[in-house]
Amino acid sequence: MISFIRTSLLRPAKKNSPPKTGASRSTHSRALLQSRGSRLLLKAAVATEALLLASAAFAQTPPPPKPAEPQGQILFHRNDTLPTQQQPASQHPASTPEKTVASITDADRSAIVFTDWDLDLHLRPATSHLAVRARFTIRNTTSAPITRFTLQLSSSLQWESLSCPLPLTVTQHTLATDADHTGQATEALVVLSSPLSPGSTLTLTAFYSGDITPSAQRLIRIGAPPDQAAFADWDQISPEGTALRGFGNVLWYPVSSPALFLGDGARLFQFIGLTRSREAAATLHVHLSVEYVGDPPVDAFLNGLRQPFDHIAEEPDVPVAESHGIATADFPAAPLGFRSPSLFVTSYHSRPSDNQLLSVITERPEAIPPYNAASNDVASLIKDWLGPAPLTPLTLLDRSGQPFEDDAFLAVPLVATDARQITPAMVHSLAHAWFRSSLPWLNEGVPQFISILYTESTIGRDQSLAQLRQLINPLTLIEPEGDNPAKPSPTPPSTESSSSSSSGAFSSSAGPGSAGSPPALPSTQPPPPGQPGQSLIAAHDEVYYRAKAAAVLWLLRSITGDAPFKRALQTYRGEVRHADPSKPEDPHAFQRVLEAASHKDLASVFDDWVYNDRGLADLSIVSVTPRSMPARNGKGVSWLVAVEIHNAGGVSVDVPVTVRSGTLTSTEHVQIGPRSTVSTRVVFEGTPDEVQVNDGTIPETATPIHIRKIEMVSTPSAP
Repeated sequence: MISFIRTSLLRPAKKNSPPKTGASRSTHSRALLQSRGSRLLLKAAVATEALLLASAAFAQTPPPPKPAEPQGQILFHRNDTLPTQQQPASQHPASTPEKTVASITDADRSAIVFTDWDLDLHLRPATSHLAVRARFTIRNTTSAPITRFTLQLSSSLQWESLSCPLPLTVTQHTLATDADHTGQATEALVVLSSPLSPGSTLTLTAFYSGDITPSAQRLIRIGAPPDQAAFADWDQISPEGTALRGFGNVLWYPVSSPALFLGDGARLFQFIGLTRSREAAATLHVHLSVEYVGDPPVDAFLNGLRQPFDHIAEEPDVPVAESHGIATADFPAAPLGFRSPSLFVTSYHSRPSDNQLLSVITERPEAIPPYNAASNDVASLIKDWLGPAPLTPLTLLDRSGQPFEDDAFLAVPLVATDARQITPAMVHSLAHAWFRSSLPWLNEGVPQFISILYTESTIGRDQSLAQLRQLINPLTLIEPEGDNPAKPSPTPPSTESSSSSSSGAFSSSAGPGSAGSPPALPSTQPPPPGQPGQSLIAAHDEVYYRAKAAAVLWLLRSITGDAPFKRALQTYRGEVRHADPSKPEDPHAFQRVLEAASHKDLASVFDDWVYNDRGLADLSIVSVTPRSMPARNGKGVSWLVAVEIHNAGGVSVDVPVTVRSGTLTSTEHVQIGPRSTVSTRVVFEGTPDEVQVNDGTIPETATPIHIRKIEMVSTPSAP
């Protein structure tokens, strides 16, 4: 067995040739690396064979003089580092018998989660090739011992070996699933010699390899036009750039999942969200090596975080266009957070925008000005609400295809020529550069909330409320009904920290001072059958952690007022920024900060809307009774308007009740408990025309604004 791969620095001199750029450079690089790569691997194999023969002869002959240290870069070892007596036997997977494949259940494919990945990646962009040594740990999440589980990769990759400290049997086969862009996965069935008990972990070492090229088969299969399918599924390794998004797009690292299909409702996206939630605290370490010809790659981005490459040129004296080398980058182990791992390799240096708010990676500097202007347009609003400066610049990577976002990293085609085309979308992305939280409902909810604020500030309140309503419309279809609210699980949640990520974003409690530990929060597991809904602190579906979160933040703003809410957001941002990264974020902290800023008791609001999912409000006007009041104290005739309101929902709300006549209004706030009816009286100076209950700030199952015309009483009341 080859114990390692070492790149050789011994090259014959090459003839000079003019440098190449653009597509010609990519074509030239691919051909050159293919021709040289075969010689490189042959030399590496010959050198390795010689080393193995030399080591075998070493025991029989006196040691020769110490040879010169070989030059080159070790890409990855093939041997484990365990002592000899603990070395597991590496498995070379054969094909799984069809009968066995048919016996694999969704339970087998859902039995484990990953607690860490240690990936040594070697990319050869000229041939779209990926070779990986992966060490990862899995945990049995079921309530019973398991003797088998599954692991999946993209169907364009093949398992070469799998090993662990226990004897095991490994076979592999093809699984139809839309979790990968090819519409298939290479699934390994791992059968253990000893059961893995509930909650126990097992560390495995795997080698796998293959080519990752663009594929839109899963979308074409369901009828998408090829050009639209290619626009959405753009993941690839190529000389033009490496872009790999992860579970749900391309399986470039080991996963375990049931077969999921785009035609099966939202099940694929729900499982992606659930997987992100379950594995948010898993650690990920990546060591990346990239073979290149010509200009070396500049930066790697893992989960939106940048790491510049170190370069080892094998022929430093030849022209750049023909030079061959290895670029390496290392990303230290860190919690994955609420995201699917993504990897990008870029070939151009980033350019800061004039206002220093953007870091743009493009070969077309003329494309930057509209985005610079758009960031200028929205910066003042974001500064007002979130603080004077961003935590980091927003990285814009110019690449064709459907946009992809991960916190303050955005891959998007930079094709806009007018800042007005992109300003609304820029608000959300730039807000990620200002505000971060490991709690998905805040990490995604706050940027969405800022986007609605921008609409209010530029177009008006009515348009912002319409945008909010459109955002939560899908929520009204899946939230618990008022008469059958979702109940919180008594199981306390995992305290694992998480950070959020999202894709496709650029187009268009215990009260303060309470003693002891905070009360138990709902479980992060999906609700039991018959109990729909997700609390915001446990949300893993986008409609909750983005749409409902923004609506709840809008609701909290209406209760506290703008100034206290701004102070709370900025204080919270500072606390998270300076917190110990090894400790999970306290899910009660935002309530504490907001109560301190507003001097209001918000326990019931957070209990109904954040820590539990009791559905939405369901308000209605039962009756309106106006009664005139005689003139007195120099004032004219006024009216006392009695309004009876019913809430059929399962949440308590502080609802605004407004009496209106033309532009004259009088508003009172009324607290209404779940499934209850209350009455309030509003004094109105003038002749009232109508009553409005809720102004759109409280999310409801139906229309969030209720208006009743007032029928006037003909006879005034006695003094």
